[in-house]
Amino acid sequence: MKVVAPSFEILENLDRESLAVRIELCGRICYKSEDKIDLDSALPFVSKMAEHGHNSVLEMGVVTLQVECATDSPITELFLTQPRYLQIDRDENSLLVTGSVRAFRELLKFHPDCAIVDAMCAYLNTHHPYFFSTILPENGFKSDGSISVRKVELAEVDQLPPDKLARHRYIAVKFIVNRAITHEIVRHRPCSFLQESQRYCRYSDDKFGSEVTFIKPMFFDENSPEYAIWQKGMLDTEQMYLQLLKTSTPQAARTVLPNSCKTELIVYANLVEWQHIIKLRTTKAAEPSMREVVIPLQDTFKQRFPSIFS
Repeated sequence: MKVVAPSFEILENLDRESLAVRIELCGRICYKSEDKIDLDSALPFVSKMAEHGHNSVLEMGVVTLQVECATDSPITELFLTQPRYLQIDRDENSLLVTGSVRAFRELLKFHPDCAIVDAMCAYLNTHHPYFFSTILPENGFKSDGSISVRKVELAEVDQLPPDKLARHRYIAVKFIVNRAITHEIVRHRPCSFLQESQRYCRYSDDKFGSEVTFIKPMFFDENSPEYAIWQKGMLDTEQMYLQLLKTSTPQAARTVLPNSCKTELIVYANLVEWQHIIKLRTTKAAEPSMREVVIPLQDTFKQRFPSIFS
């Protein structure tokens, strides 16, 4: 049995990596297979995710595009598709569009005849063909010369005025918390989530130390009788789980594991949603274990994006 404190990490370093590298690192948290990452592993991993339609993983890569149109009609056509999961700002015949790989794939799948969808996905396919190989239009992309698309680099996004920055800047945060806390976090619908899976992770394996890891509860002092009761309960649970693994699969054995189990959760959202999460989860009425990690996260966001979180 291992006991650790809850924590969080803002994964800003990932923003400087390619979409494939970013998606692989986030995706492997589900199976805790980060040890399989090497210089050549990203493209096969993301290609497999796209081929099998594992959309939650493909939400972990976001790109911002600037689209210029010679006329107004393609923009009207785009909005008539009722594009989901995109952040769009319009300036006359120019659009600033931010979305995940999944969002662009679904646009192409359901609206391949829309000129701006075609142009954006054609641009992305040129640079990231492994995301679109299974859903390419039968007759290829149309290449409308009146529409131009370019990628907006992260440094440019960070220079946007606060109202646009809040919508188009996405940040991933990795939480190491108990499963009771993740049950609350995943209720925030506009976010994307990837979580360590008890269904596939076998904690008797050597890479987990052949033990179950629990999050230290903030409610009990380590020298208190209550903590001793909690500790015994976790030890007993661990032994039952390890015993079940001898004859059962991890997804069956996990049924005895409690909320105190440590889990890793990546939450990916724009700054507007992070504002909402922080506002809701730092009040005195919020769950104390949630406040334990979100209040320090708020302080970090204030330092990193003062125009948004001041």
